[in-house]
Amino acid sequence: MTTSQIPTTTIATTRPAVSTRTLLTCGVVSAPLWTAVSLAQAATRDGFDLTRHPLSMLSNGALGWLQITNFLLGGILTVAGAVGLRRMMRGTPGGRWAPRLILVNGIGMIAAGVLVMDAGDGFPAGTPYGTPEALSWHSYGHMAAGAVAFTALIAASYVLGHHFSRAGNRGHAIAARIAGTALLLGNGWAMSGGQAGSLTLAVGSIAASTWVSIVAARYRRAMG
Repeated sequence: MTTSQIPTTTIATTRPAVSTRTLLTCGVVSAPLWTAVSLAQAATRDGFDLTRHPLSMLSNGALGWLQITNFLLGGILTVAGAVGLRRMMRGTPGGRWAPRLILVNGIGMIAAGVLVMDAGDGFPAGTPYGTPEALSWHSYGHMAAGAVAFTALIAASYVLGHHFSRAGNRGHAIAARIAGTALLLGNGWAMSGGQAGSLTLAVGSIAASTWVSIVAARYRRAMG
């Protein structure tokens, strides 16, 4: 098995306002927290079916504030993690673009929290089944924010694959590309209207975002 050290660069002597360790910790927490809160709601909220309803639809109903907050907090933590990764990856292959793309993903999550997806297809309970005849402006905005966030996260996964490949860590390079491909395929299947598309999208987005958190954890450990 090939082992390699994570390439790092010399950190400036001036102490930043927020420590790199703290920023990376935010990145470590972001995906597990968002996933846990989302899946807990998916399992317990009346009328929600992950095979038919995207996790974004949890922002509706009396408890909708919980998923809105989840998006906002997850996005903020992702943005902070991206800043930490930028500091640690500076000067390495992919070290410029991976943090930038993760930053865009975080901003997209924040926008997705502000712009709530319309209720529909039986959720929240009592909502008519089927797609709404007309979508609100904020639902279109949510879909646009999601498209930007997912595209950035897919690209970041492949850039991280290149990064680890150049660092000689074949296992992590493969894992990064698998995570990006899972989101690419899951999003594509959902967009095409495929059966259980919301489930494949959830699996892909959780896989890719969790991988970013794992990368943040690796760099945090590398700080000693």
